[in-house]
This record gives sequence, structure tokens and C-alpha cells, in this order.
Amino acid sequence: MQIGFIGTGVMGTGIVLNLLKAGQSVVVYNRTEAHAQKVLDAGATWADTPQAVAQQAQLVMTMVGYPSDVEAVYTGESGIFAGIQAGSIVVDMTTSTPALAVKLTTLAHEHDVQALDAPVSGGDVGAQNATLTVMVGGDRAAYDRVLPVFQQIGQRVNYFGTAGKGQHTKMANQIMIAGTMTGLTEMLVYAKAADLDLPQVLATLSSGGADNWSMDNYVPRILKGDYTPGFFAKHFLKDLRIALQEADRMQLDLPATEQAKLLYEAMVDDFGLGDDGTQGLIKTYEQA
Repeated sequence: MQIGFIGTGVMGTGIVLNLLKAGQSVVVYNRTEAHAQKVLDAGATWADTPQAVAQQAQLVMTMVGYPSDVEAVYTGESGIFAGIQAGSIVVDMTTSTPALAVKLTTLAHEHDVQALDAPVSGGDVGAQNATLTVMVGGDRAAYDRVLPVFQQIGQRVNYFGTAGKGQHTKMANQIMIAGTMTGLTEMLVYAKAADLDLPQVLATLSSGGADNWSMDNYVPRILKGDYTPGFFAKHFLKDLRIALQEADRMQLDLPATEQAKLLYEAMVDDFGLGDDGTQGLIKTYEQA
């Protein structure tokens, strides 16, 4: 299948590069063409609109920022559905709302197209190394067809059921990540105040029950003063808001996740650090 990919940010770039390495032909669109230069240099081809991508591809994958961006890319005047071919498959890999995944699937079926929601976990490292975890909902027949492509960009791929189930799984993932991010941040604040050797603390905790992916990947960056985004804090805040909206809809109370949202709201809205990686949360403790 000719693959179309829309969204060549931090995550999308790594994914497209791995598709190209696997021998796939990929046509791309990004809101800012300059941000697609890396994948164009690697062999991807450019299209001027999402519609133009869809006209050329049998499999269209999207990885953009917010649910509003997803809706615009699919349903806008020059969007995917304006150019999609019957029999194609669309795959939204953006972390978005389950309700929007259901809506896009309904619209896809009206165009004789199959749809999947397939958000991922693993950050920039996972995107670069093709070790992402892919969480999929939507049309089972489409999943079976796209599975070999998912396996070129990820090391674990799981199908969870009908449209929106992939997004619900990602919300569960983000709820867990919220706890590890606040935990590693306050661990470092405490260890520093106690005048401990921070690299030694990391090595010790990584070998015991406190070990987790966030600590292993983000604490070394913090110790180097590296706050470049493996995952933007503003996007993580968006995810926490979606998770809590869904929890409220299901009449669930998630106080720890609510507290994490408040902390990231302070980072993004009060301190203006939304373009930092999620590890930049520690800056808010240092400036408090």
C-alpha cells in the first residue's frame, strides 16, 4: 500500500523514518513544510494538503496535536475525507477523544473506508527506535491489514475492540504516566534537598522496586538540564484533561490524576513551559 502520513512532529518524524527504512513508500503533509524536511530528505514525498495525501494513498495515518487538529485534518475543506479513495484505511495515531474516534469511524464508513484509532506510547525514543506500544480500536478487518505496518514502527501492538477503545487504552496509559512523572519529580526534589548524589540515587532506584520507564528515560535528561520535548508538556496536559473528562463521564473520581493535571496546568499555563518536555515539571518546583 502507498502510505500517506500527516503530522511530522517529534513523534511523526520518527515513525515515518522507520516506515521508509522498512521499504515503504510514504507521502507526507505537515502544516509547516520545513518541519517535514528530515523525512523528505530520507525519501518521503510531499503533498500540499491532507486531501492530496488521501488522493495518493491507500493507507492514511495521522499524528497531529489536538482533537481540533484531528477534526480539521479529516473533515476540513481540503481534508482527508475530501480526497479519500473507497477501500482505503485511515488510522489516527493522535492521542484524542474516544468520541472523536467514533465520529471519524462513522464518517469513514460513509466514504466506504475503514478506520482505526491507534495512539501510541514510548515517546520520542520509541518513535526513533521503532519500539512504540500501539493501542488500537476500530475495524478489525482494517487492523489485520495494517498490523504488518504497525510492527514496523512498534514492538507491541494490541487490538482492544471497537472505535474509541484504542483511545480509552491510551487514557489508562496517561493516568499511569501521570503518577510516574510526579513521582520522579518529587523524588529528585527530595533527594536534592537531602544532599544526595543524584546519579547514584537514579542508579539505585532503577535497580529496585521504584524502577519505571519515566524515571529511566527522563531523570538522565533532567540531570543534564535537557528539557527538549520527547513529549510536549502541553500535549500531556491535553491528555490528562481528556482522561478526566472520560472519568467524569463514567462517574469515576481520580484524585491523583486531578492533582497531576493541576501541576501540569501550573507548568503550562502559569509558567509558560508548554513547549518543554514533560520532564520540565521540575522547573515549577525550583521556581516556587
